[in-house]
Amino acid sequence: MEIERIKIKVSDDLKERIRLDALLVRELGFLSRARIQRLIKEGRVWVNSGSGRCSLKVRSGDLIEVSIPSLVPSKLEPEPIPLKILYEDEDLLVIDKPAGLLTHPAGGQVSGTLVNALLYHCPNLSGIGGELKPGIVHRLDKLTSGVMVVAKSDKAHIGLAEQFRVHSIKRAYLAVVYGVMERGSGRIEGLIQRNPRQRLKMTGRAKTGKVAITGWRVRERFRHFSLLECELWTGRTHQIRVHLSEAGHPLVGDPVYGRGWSVPEKLKPELKTKIKAFKRQALHAYLLGFEHPISREKMSFSSELPEDMEDLVNRLREFDR
Repeated sequence: MEIERIKIKVSDDLKERIRLDALLVRELGFLSRARIQRLIKEGRVWVNSGSGRCSLKVRSGDLIEVSIPSLVPSKLEPEPIPLKILYEDEDLLVIDKPAGLLTHPAGGQVSGTLVNALLYHCPNLSGIGGELKPGIVHRLDKLTSGVMVVAKSDKAHIGLAEQFRVHSIKRAYLAVVYGVMERGSGRIEGLIQRNPRQRLKMTGRAKTGKVAITGWRVRERFRHFSLLECELWTGRTHQIRVHLSEAGHPLVGDPVYGRGWSVPEKLKPELKTKIKAFKRQALHAYLLGFEHPISREKMSFSSELPEDMEDLVNRLREFDR
């Protein structure tokens, strides 16, 4: 059964022709490359009303149609993992994810994830994301905390995914970074792609990649650190972490992009110990705003700093006294 048919017009800004499957991976981030290729091979993708092929090179102005079929329910095990629910109706769920909780099964881990917790709370999640990602429209890194929206119905999934695709969703984060920001606000823009030498890392120093834009402003300055509010105008993997690290202000505790950054020697011993013991990136998704995909109501949800980051900020304030 078809859930919905999505129409995509290839941007006039596209300078070079691109493979059909590669374009759809970029445009339909809620579907995996394997799922997209399967849809094409099953004859569920058309280009200018003609059958699509994975290797077909599309150009600016082309009209692509994708038929999204229903999926069988996930076979993952539901687990009674506590959830902090901020809002729920028959179509979607908004939760406050704690740091340390993996969003969905990956890397061989199939239990102890947010998806396992969601299936226990709501067995009939949207299946569009695939068997390992039921209900998942977007994700937060395992060590990032904060607000997430989850799709319970397929129509909600399609509607939310479209908002993420066109970057109409408001996403704001709080981050504690090394160094004192001289300006009060700014914008970081560039191309992000996977680091060719270290595949688990991303880099913003590439000549090719996806456009990534992060806005930031200073919430509070400390003697050797800053508390920032960051807004995502695009949503690339590790975007805030990459942008701030390459700007010379890595996140406190970032195990990937903060390596090699030394703790200032002038800190009090107890604060120095606190900084070194902070074992996750000090990043919290505190605000999420979107249009309800069914009712069209404008919605906004926020979350206070979690205890570990609140304690870190308080320690930095004490050091400044």
